[in-house]
Amino acid sequence: MRNRTALALATTVAALSLLPALPASAAAQDTNVLTTGSAAGTAAAVGDVLTAPLSSGTAATLYSSATGTSGVSCSTSQFTATVTDNPASSGTATESVTGHTFSGCTSNVLGTLGVNSITVNNLPYVTTVTSDGVVTVTPASSAAPIQTTVVLSTLLGTITCVYQASSLSGTASNTDNSIAFTSQPFTKFSGSSLCFSAGYFTAKYAPVTDTTQDGSPSVFVN
Repeated sequence: MRNRTALALATTVAALSLLPALPASAAAQDTNVLTTGSAAGTAAAVGDVLTAPLSSGTAATLYSSATGTSGVSCSTSQFTATVTDNPASSGTATESVTGHTFSGCTSNVLGTLGVNSITVNNLPYVTTVTSDGVVTVTPASSAAPIQTTVVLSTLLGTITCVYQASSLSGTASNTDNSIAFTSQPFTKFSGSSLCFSAGYFTAKYAPVTDTTQDGSPSVFVN
């Protein structure tokens, strides 16, 4: 009886050894950081163009303090980025932000009458996205920081306020295919005394879509 049991066990082991070896995590190996349509969807290809407007019902704001409501608010904003690397989900994807626009902006800063324009300077920026949804935006060159120029109309005429940041941090979510930035700090680089001395940027962009692929599917982070 013992010999028959041992023989059966040996036969089973031999049969199993003939099966093809599988990766420890086939799903993880087959999934890229950025996919389209679903978390298990098609990988966003290098060169694909991603874009996103403001999440419905939200505004992009640059306030004078992290907790205040004095500053500039925009009802419309959009970013455009190109995928430059999209490794397996254990890695970090990279993008080149080539466009970032704002419109429908108002100001409630004392002494100002309105917002003439907001321009994002020194593009492109480098954006990294980790598999756990951490988004980091940095300058493409240390000589050209992240910079935004705000032109305001005031009782004394037009003033130009320039704000700079060394980096921005955001969070990506698959719940609504969004990227959110909360109270990201800028310092005033130049401008009139009517320009607030610091700016804190808040915005939520959704949905992020891949406009290169048919149907512009939503982008997921894995």
